[in-house]
Amino acid sequence: MFSKILIANRGEIALRIQRACREMGIKTVAVHSTADADAMHVRLADEAVCIGPPSSRDSYLNVAAILSAATITGAEAIHPGYGFLSENAEFAETVEEHGLAFIGPTAQHIRMMGDKITAKTTMRELGVPLVPGSDGALPDLQSAREVAERVGYPVLIKAAAGGGGRGMKVAKTADEIEEAWTVARTEARAAFGNDEVYLEKYLNRPRHIELQILGDAHGNVVHFGERDCSLQRRHQKLLEEAGSPALTDAEREEIGRTSTEALARMGYRNAGTLEFLYQDGQFCFIEMNTRLQVEHPVTEMVCSVDLVREQIRIAAGEKLGYTQKDIKMSGHAIECRINAENPETFAPSPGTVNVFHAPGGLGVRMDSALYAGYRIPPYYDSMIAKLIVHAPTRQEAIARMQRALDECVVDGVQTVIPLHRKILADPSFQKGDYTIHWLENFVAAQTKS
Repeated sequence: MFSKILIANRGEIALRIQRACREMGIKTVAVHSTADADAMHVRLADEAVCIGPPSSRDSYLNVAAILSAATITGAEAIHPGYGFLSENAEFAETVEEHGLAFIGPTAQHIRMMGDKITAKTTMRELGVPLVPGSDGALPDLQSAREVAERVGYPVLIKAAAGGGGRGMKVAKTADEIEEAWTVARTEARAAFGNDEVYLEKYLNRPRHIELQILGDAHGNVVHFGERDCSLQRRHQKLLEEAGSPALTDAEREEIGRTSTEALARMGYRNAGTLEFLYQDGQFCFIEMNTRLQVEHPVTEMVCSVDLVREQIRIAAGEKLGYTQKDIKMSGHAIECRINAENPETFAPSPGTVNVFHAPGGLGVRMDSALYAGYRIPPYYDSMIAKLIVHAPTRQEAIARMQRALDECVVDGVQTVIPLHRKILADPSFQKGDYTIHWLENFVAAQTKS
């Protein structure tokens, strides 16, 4: 087992990884920008190294500085968290070339799943169901027209190297295909330096279902059930729950078995998440995230497993030590992402936190690096906390989350807590009757009223 791990991230996820390390008796090294000198993950680490100015490009994306920090502190492994360098295959390769362990998948699998076309081709060959669409990148507009006619409108043009909704455009009719093609390629080139696009059938009322998996270096792969991540705004998740109120036990078993068999054949190692669109009882693979997910706590709550601890064990070469039959899901969990944003316009709201009070009580977990007097910098993602609850049933989890949101105090900046209260009180949400389009429509209706 490692004796010291460098955490190449910041904020709540850096603190989350520190907690797992401390319980395992592993010392931690925090890296930070000058803007994060007073951050909680820096205060609580065993050692801290400043790696650059506020800009992510010059600090948290500065590979040379991160590797230098690992070398001078004697770290044996690097955990990338999520975001930043977590799905950068070149970074994973460079870490291992320097004699350090990368706490994540192999560079080969990061690269394979990072290209959406390669990921879809691989999953098709492994027997995982896909959304109907093109077999690969579209060479020209005429090819896009032909595939669209075959699968039927509406269709979605998507960037091969995309993510977060960039390079993604809908064409509802044949008259719109040219504009969607042109705009998607332009956005893809600007955002990713790669203008390759592919086409998928646009599903009008799907849910976003993802499956959490772990694989070790000895050929063992298991899953920890699904998360429903359908509540999204501009393709950014806001609320997640485990399990999904839409699935039957038979559907859970089927997609779990199909996914773990596929990843075992791939030889996948460490944590990963398969993402699907689900509609009318059918699952369609869309992408795989080769890292720890923001929403991993809801899975931990229903499965009573520390996923970060498992990541570290796997990276150290240990076997999982359990099989699928040993994993039991209990109760229901919900996570609300608390962003420092205006709850109506979603404009970022950086600034000083004058008062912070985290809710507590049975089944309540708050993952956050906030403290009273902390100044939220304007340079990074606006998520400042994750509030997670667990209860025996979904209705009890909703009631517990409502109570926890009422207890949560973040004074000095605006947050999306008022929006979460409205979502949880809505009858459609309480019935579990929503799709990936629900939140956009809900927010629009709130704005009009």
